[in-house]
Amino acid sequence: MKVRLKQLTILTLTLIMLTASIGCSKIEQLKLKVGLKNNDFEYIKDNKADKIIIQSTRDKGFRFIVTDKRTIRELYEILSSAKKVEQKSSLEPDYIFEIHEGGTIHTFNYITGIDKNDYGNLYNQENTYIVSKRIDYDIIKNLWNYRAPREFKTTYYGSIISFLEQYGGNITKNSSNVGIDLSQDIEAAKYMLSLEIEEFKENLAETMTTAKLVEKNSDQFDVLVTIKTQGYKTTVYKAIMTVYDKKDNSETKYYINNVHENGEWEIRITDTKPDKF
Repeated sequence: MKVRLKQLTILTLTLIMLTASIGCSKIEQLKLKVGLKNNDFEYIKDNKADKIIIQSTRDKGFRFIVTDKRTIRELYEILSSAKKVEQKSSLEPDYIFEIHEGGTIHTFNYITGIDKNDYGNLYNQENTYIVSKRIDYDIIKNLWNYRAPREFKTTYYGSIISFLEQYGGNITKNSSNVGIDLSQDIEAAKYMLSLEIEEFKENLAETMTTAKLVEKNSDQFDVLVTIKTQGYKTTVYKAIMTVYDKKDNSETKYYINNVHENGEWEIRITDTKPDKF
């Protein structure tokens, strides 16, 4: 990864120095040749794309329709700078992009962030690309509901890890075969991203070696832990964690009542329901 970035930096500097001595068209040809540009999205540049729909794969209600010409042009700049590669990431896509060109719809799967193996994060049946993180920060996050919890990854996945550290002994009293099920949390689904879920799985393995993320295999676990978001603002996050123990057919609830203050999240987890929860 570092080698490739170094090569791209050198190429970029070379292009800057060449700009003064050769025409713009030759610069564009050079970018194409070295893989800093592709011509696959020229229909967007030519104003043939009048609408772009961005749909979350985890929350069908989390859907943006982009018609603003400036935003569409910005998306073109990002996509036309994407590097074509042979292999796509194995992670589940976070969004589906539909680029409407008249009666034609160009559909792509998109994974937020760059795969650590440099595999493609934007793809369809024909092509695969590595797309800059600019698409996350300049396009998608600008369209988000600003009521989203600040630093969602910290307050959400961090709360689960803290819960296991605090109450791990309670939930494993009958069995250490524990499954963490995020699929029931419809309210938080729109903010879940595949790369962050992978990071959570690594942290989970370090915190409780016998705990695993449930991936359509809930029947394989003796203890199931589900999380359901109850409410949130930018600086408040509330959720209920339910532990279902199949061994004695018991169900126990725990409460997350986090507050963001003084620049960080204070994670609060209790086995009794807080006042005004």
